[in-house]
Amino acid sequence: YPSGNLAIIVVRDKKRLICIVQEDKPNNAEIQAVFKSNGRNTCYYPNGTVWINMNIQGGQYLDQAGNRVRRWTWPNSVVSSGAHIPLSPIFISLNRHVGVRILGQDKIAVSFLAMGQQAKFNVGTKVQVSDIGRLPPPARLGEDELLLLAIRVRILRLFDKLRGCLNFPSNEQWDKIKPPAYLITQTLKILQLCTTSDISDELRSSIRAIVNA
Repeated sequence: YPSGNLAIIVVRDKKRLICIVQEDKPNNAEIQAVFKSNGRNTCYYPNGTVWINMNIQGGQYLDQAGNRVRRWTWPNSVVSSGAHIPLSPIFISLNRHVGVRILGQDKIAVSFLAMGQQAKFNVGTKVQVSDIGRLPPPARLGEDELLLLAIRVRILRLFDKLRGCLNFPSNEQWDKIKPPAYLITQTLKILQLCTTSDISDELRSSIRAIVNA
């Protein structure tokens, strides 16, 4: 960034390349987008909620409350049911300097513009038609990822409760205020993931305790 803070990082993880977009902060910068060469990509709103999520089958666009605005499937993907849903071109601005343009599975670009100069990174991945018969099943979240999601939602709920306490000092008022809709939605999604993921019963109970505390 013009500030000198690191904006975009490209790293290699074994055989995969990962492109990471960070916010413009000198320390503890939040991740605004992650693009992997295996086709799994995620963009985040400034408040940390998922904005766009993509995999080798297709993708979905969500609003800040976690509700799906639209979804699509890639032309070469294998869908279990229903017809292919084509992609309508998407362009979003992660911040004032970094934008993401999605025109196709292999036409996903991260653009950086500052001080009259521009840099572009092609982060799309093409799945060949000949590879369709041996596509791997959709990857599931691991134990560490589920635990981090649960802790993150718990922290966001604590911050929301703190704001309620400051706005309504009386215990009888703020203690009755429900969390925002997007936090309730994220909590339900995590609980659902715990049910479908291959994790230990002990960890499943711990995650439920964290998000329901």
